[in-house]
Amino acid sequence: MAAAPSPSVPACGDLPAAVSAFADAFVDFAVSGIFFPTSSSSAAAAASAATSSPPPAPTTPTTFLPSPSRLVAIGDLHGDLPKSLSALRLAGLVPASSGPDSPSASTSWAAGPTLAVQLGDILDRGGDELRLLYLLRRLALSAEARGGALLPILGNHEVMNVSGDFRFATPQGLQEFSAWAGWYRSGLAIKRRCGEHLDPQPRNPFLGVPKSFPGVKPEFWDGMRSRLAALRPDGPIARRFLADLPTVLVVGDSVFVHGGLLEANVEYGLERINAEVSEWIRGEGGENARAPEYVRGRDAVVWLRRFSDGFDCDCQRLEGVLGMIPGAKRMVMGHTIQTVGINAVCGAQAVRVDVGLSKGCGNGLPEVLEINGGGSEVRVITTPPSEAWMYRKQAAEKAAAAVNEKRGEVKDGLALLVRESHGLKEVEAKA
Repeated sequence: MAAAPSPSVPACGDLPAAVSAFADAFVDFAVSGIFFPTSSSSAAAAASAATSSPPPAPTTPTTFLPSPSRLVAIGDLHGDLPKSLSALRLAGLVPASSGPDSPSASTSWAAGPTLAVQLGDILDRGGDELRLLYLLRRLALSAEARGGALLPILGNHEVMNVSGDFRFATPQGLQEFSAWAGWYRSGLAIKRRCGEHLDPQPRNPFLGVPKSFPGVKPEFWDGMRSRLAALRPDGPIARRFLADLPTVLVVGDSVFVHGGLLEANVEYGLERINAEVSEWIRGEGGENARAPEYVRGRDAVVWLRRFSDGFDCDCQRLEGVLGMIPGAKRMVMGHTIQTVGINAVCGAQAVRVDVGLSKGCGNGLPEVLEINGGGSEVRVITTPPSEAWMYRKQAAEKAAAAVNEKRGEVKDGLALLVRESHGLKEVEAKA
C-alpha cells in the first residue's frame, strides 16, 4: 500500500497555487532584488486560488491612527533610491549600513515602535521608481513585525500616473518599467504552465494597451506601454502598491496630506475620500475611469499649494479647516519644494516637508520631521555637516528649480521625449 503523502509536501491539487507563488517571488526578486515573506493574506489568496473560493476582500486605507511614541515624516522621494535611503537612515528607520546595493539591510526596520509617514510623490523624475515602491512595501512589512509602521500616502504624481499622465517620467524610469514588463511576462508564462488548473486564470495587463504613442519618440514606446499597463487602474503595480495607500492620514493631532485640505474636503469625509480613491485605483470604475474630482485640479487635496507656497499663507482659513477635524493641531504637507528646508508657518499649524530631495528636482539636503510626546515635541532632523557637502546646491539654482516646478515648466520628464511641443496626458487603454 502506498504511503500517505507528507503534510509538508504539496499535493497535486496545491501545485497551481505553489507555481503561482513561485512566479510572483521570481518576478519580485528579478525586478527589485527583494524577497517578500509569505503573509497570511498571500496564503489566503493562494488557498482561494486552489479551492476556487472568493478572494479576500481588498484592504481599505487607514485614515485615523492614535499618536505613537515617535512619529516621523519624510517628504517627496521622486524616484531617487540613494537619496531616499539617506532620508530613511537619517530618521533611524533603517540600519546605518543600508544602501542601494544592500537590499537586506535596507528592508530591515531599525526603529522599533516608530510610525513613519511618507508624504507621497514616490513616482516620476527619477529612475528608481519601482525599486522604491518595492523597498517601501518590504520595509513596511518589517516595521509591522517589529511593532512599528511605515505608511506612504498618495501624491499628485501617483494620481497622474494612474491617470496615464506621464509628463514627468524620465527615460530611466521608462527603462525600469520596460524591464519590469519583461520579467512580468516571464512570470505569466510560468503561471500558464498550469493551464486550466489555475483558478482564477492570470490576467494579462498588456491587453488593450496602445503599442504606439504619436508625438513620442519610438524608442520610448515600449516603456510607455509597460508603464501604462503597470499603473493604470487595476494594473498590477497600481493595485499592489498604490491602491491601499491613504490620500489623507490623521495621526493623533497631525493631519498628513500631500497638497492640503479645504473645508469642502473635510465636509465630504476623509474616510470617504480614501475609500473612493482606493476603489478608483483598483479599477472598480473601469480601466479608463477618471480620478475623483477632489484629486484633480488646483485646489485638489494632492495639488493644493495654499498653505505650502511661501510664508504669507491664509492662516485663518487653515485654522478653520483644522478646527473641523477633532483634535487636529497641524497639517503636514509635501508637494511644494521648500528651498530653506523643512519649515512651519501659521504658528506651526502648517508644516512643509518637501525639501526637493531627489536629484531629479533640486537634489536637496535630506531632512525629516520628528514629532514626539504625543505631538508636544516637534523638531527637524537634518543631514550632519560631514555629509551635507554631497547634496548642497547654490541657493539660486534650487530656488529656480522650485519656481519652475511650481509653474509646471520643468522639462526633465516626458517633455524631453516628445518631438512636438505638446505633452501627453491621460493615455487611454482600450477595454
